[in-house]
Amino acid sequence: MLGVLKRPIVVTADVNLNVVALAGVGLLSRLWQLSYPRAVVFDEVYYGQYISFYMKRIFFLDDSGPPFGHMLLALGGYLGGFDGNFLWNRIGAEYTSNVPVWSLRLLPALAGALSIPMAYQIVTELHFSHSAAMGAALLMLMENALITQSRLMLLESLLIFFNLLAVLSYLKFFNSQKHSPFSLQWWFWLVLTGVACACAIGIKYMGVFTYLLVLGVAAVHAWHLIGDQTLSNVCVCFHLLARVVALLGIPVILYLLFFYVHLMLVYRSGPHDQIMSSAFQASLEGGLARITQGQPLEVAFGSQVTLRSVFGKPLPCWLHSHQSTYPMIYENGRGSSHQQQVTCYPFKDVNNWWIVKDPRRHQLVVNSPLRPVRHGDVVQLVHGMTTRLLNTHDVAAPLSPHAQEVSCYIDYNISMPAQNLWRLDIVNRKSDRDVWKTILSEVRFVHVNTSAILKLSGAHLPDWGFRQLEVVGEKLSRGHHGSMMWNVEEHRYGKSQEQRERELELHSPTEVDISRNLSFMAKFSELQAQIHLLGNIVIWASANLATAAYTLLFFWYLLRRRRSVCDLPEDAWRQWALTGALCVGGWALNYLPFFLMEKTLFLYHYLPALTFQILLLPVVLQHVSDHLCRSQVQRSLFSALVIAWYSTACHVSNMLRPLTYGDRSLSPSELQALRWKDSWDILIRKH
Repeated sequence: MLGVLKRPIVVTADVNLNVVALAGVGLLSRLWQLSYPRAVVFDEVYYGQYISFYMKRIFFLDDSGPPFGHMLLALGGYLGGFDGNFLWNRIGAEYTSNVPVWSLRLLPALAGALSIPMAYQIVTELHFSHSAAMGAALLMLMENALITQSRLMLLESLLIFFNLLAVLSYLKFFNSQKHSPFSLQWWFWLVLTGVACACAIGIKYMGVFTYLLVLGVAAVHAWHLIGDQTLSNVCVCFHLLARVVALLGIPVILYLLFFYVHLMLVYRSGPHDQIMSSAFQASLEGGLARITQGQPLEVAFGSQVTLRSVFGKPLPCWLHSHQSTYPMIYENGRGSSHQQQVTCYPFKDVNNWWIVKDPRRHQLVVNSPLRPVRHGDVVQLVHGMTTRLLNTHDVAAPLSPHAQEVSCYIDYNISMPAQNLWRLDIVNRKSDRDVWKTILSEVRFVHVNTSAILKLSGAHLPDWGFRQLEVVGEKLSRGHHGSMMWNVEEHRYGKSQEQRERELELHSPTEVDISRNLSFMAKFSELQAQIHLLGNIVIWASANLATAAYTLLFFWYLLRRRRSVCDLPEDAWRQWALTGALCVGGWALNYLPFFLMEKTLFLYHYLPALTFQILLLPVVLQHVSDHLCRSQVQRSLFSALVIAWYSTACHVSNMLRPLTYGDRSLSPSELQALRWKDSWDILIRKH
């Protein structure tokens, strides 16, 4: 022991100066004048509002993806001391002094910078030359669209970073598999692969494409591992178990953890509350929780309630009625009952209140002792403001003729008797004697006479119905669909038997203004601040050609190998196939699924796919030089062409620099000259 202490402790490390240099240049290109322009650019108007929500602990939900990416952006705001006070209402708005622009844009810029040395390492892990690896890194460095996207408060550079990290980690794991399985290094890269995949999915659901790519390659390698006769059955089982835990278990756990942390951070009521269930809203500080706090739990005969559709689509809404009646004759010539309209209304309103009445009694108040309503009880629902009873009968609904019309009954003294008895069906009950509970119980109302179920059809009524949502009696019900279920959101025990006093009682709850989440992109289509998301046309066109060339060469080699003609040695063929699986497969999985999506697509949606093409491009160039150029003269000539091509790409990148960084004002004619598509269109029109 003393002998060890007498000797110096020495730590040695291998440092790849290429990686260090690429990281340094990447940081310079992404961080230079990062705070400029000090104005809202592109989708910063979209993500900025979520950062403000985090700073103020206000609940929100973004349907574009899980919250991990938003939390990373918010971390930059937190580190910069942002208080969340900024109005994210238009593109081009100047940031106020309290907004730490540099900190908010820092993490995407770091992700973009570190993606450059990762591209280098991926190509080297595929066992191609350092020249090819440096070429891939330089393309990542020069690509104008990647520069622009990584210098703003956006998510694409973070997504690309974790996509590349997942691929790099798996390649390092796969290469360490050959000489040191189950070592600390082996475990580190395997676990990091699962973590990176989870982070990619946690930023945007698009990350699942790269996750599927990694899973597919890992599955093929696992299949070969099973066939390895040098490994015992126990060893193979441990290999498979390790992959299942790291590539399936860890991503699931992390995915859940992202949402757990998100919900811990945003615990206050906000503008997105109403898209959630009543129970969820009641758990948030303020908003519905402020209204429901202290209200009775058990619904009783005489209770005053609002009934919210559990389904919540196409809009969250509440069972509603008003004095207007259905038209005598619809536009298609069908007749109606001319009874009082019943709809589902997407706003808080006094006409959403209903009274739960015992059909055997006339009282509309809660008596003592309390008589709670239970599963299977027959009730009547009295509209609070008009005192008319919820009714349905054998008359076709206005927009859903296969279903029955739902109305509040008006006695016109004609042969149309009231049919206003409903049996309560508590769907999520624990026993057949469960009591109907506020917020917690999801119930169906089954019509006693016709067995129709009260249902939200989701169709918008015409102008005579004030564009509110249609409610019907569904006779052909199958299962417990959410559109047939309702829950009590607001509740109190009625005390007033007289109608005038009851109206005052119904008006007494505090009105809550629930604002609606409007899309800024629907209002703004012009990109301002003279920053344009433009790709380097030389890189994009060459990347597409490289993808096509690889595909043709791969199938040519495959056909010739079928005829027992091996143009490539076995090791080179395996290297070529793995490269295609990762690069072409990554491009296809990140690009082709968008053809199946009915959504507006923007240029940035293509950037993850482009990244895989950029990795492929120098690999194809090296393959041409090593295997298709037959003589030294041909190789020298091809190398000169490659250098000229890189010089052209660099020149184009520099030419687009004013639009990428926005650091120099451009005249309209200069701007027109850089927008090649517009210049090309003008040239075509002239000829």
